[in-house]
Amino acid sequence: MTTSEKKFLFELLSAPSPTGFETAGQKVWAKYINKYADTVQNDAYGTAWATLKGQSPKAPTVMLEAHADEIGYIIKHICKNGFLRIDRVGGSDAATGRGRRLQILGDKGAVKGIIGNTAIHLRKDSLGNESAPKIHELYVDVGASSDKEVAKLGLRVGHPAVYSDEPEEFSKGKIVSRALDNRIGGYIIARVMAELSKEKNRCAATVQCVNSVQEEIGGHGATMITRRLMPDVAVCLDVTHATDTPGIDHSIHGQIKMGGGPSVTHGTCNHPNVIKRILEVAKKNKIPIQHESSSRYSGTDTDNISYTGEGIPSALISLPLRYMHSVVEVVEIKDVEKVISVLVKFVQSLKPGDKFGIKI
Repeated sequence: MTTSEKKFLFELLSAPSPTGFETAGQKVWAKYINKYADTVQNDAYGTAWATLKGQSPKAPTVMLEAHADEIGYIIKHICKNGFLRIDRVGGSDAATGRGRRLQILGDKGAVKGIIGNTAIHLRKDSLGNESAPKIHELYVDVGASSDKEVAKLGLRVGHPAVYSDEPEEFSKGKIVSRALDNRIGGYIIARVMAELSKEKNRCAATVQCVNSVQEEIGGHGATMITRRLMPDVAVCLDVTHATDTPGIDHSIHGQIKMGGGPSVTHGTCNHPNVIKRILEVAKKNKIPIQHESSSRYSGTDTDNISYTGEGIPSALISLPLRYMHSVVEVVEIKDVEKVISVLVKFVQSLKPGDKFGIKI
């Protein structure tokens, strides 16, 4: 990862883009990928996609998809005394919310807020029976003493918020940040297009890199854009749980190691012929692969993409990540580079006449 690539990643991670309000991050992504794409477009809800045309009209069109949104909060109620009550946007973890700093995206710009945390001294009599707070028990302090002061800050019910935590390099070769799920996916597919555009001879296949909105609440952006583009084959890029930290039962959650390379998921929405090709190019190029199973659904945009129209042969490649849906999500840079490599090699493997449908 070069200095300029890391700058792009950190700018992308810093852009507040909670589900339904992804524009800030999409602008950063589109500006970067525009240098390498033939065209960059977006739809009515803000999903953005970039196209790099292939040399052969007979080669398949491949969609590489990631999601642009992050978890967050939204103002649910403004109290007379100036405190805010909030609801979650996506899978925000109320258990880790107390005592954290927020930036609330108001009409007059970002407003700083703090999710209140009653001091341990005042809670000591109930410590033995304490449990994680429910979302409606959280409150936000924006320094106001009345609802009228809150209004003067440009805040109202319906304004979203994200944690204020910024990305940084953590230890050697690791990055820690909020929103790595899944802004890192948008970074990866942009890097893939950059690598492909630098090749002396263009690939046979046309590539569409898609950064979808609203994954955290059901994959709606991926559904809309797949109906529009209808690619011949798709690879979804998301993060997966690295289960190499204490207290995780591998018999329940599987075994994925950070630093072990990309993970490929088998089953359900994952088309066996697309998976086979990914594994072939990974083996040929000596890229290590980890394996996961999907028993009913993947829980990613791959589900929505795969059953669009008459069916899109699809596969899920995942980046190992620790501490998902927290402000300290961690990934390893060498894993990121390996995911980029396997996606580049997969696209380059696509030739005229390639089809992935099952023959019976």
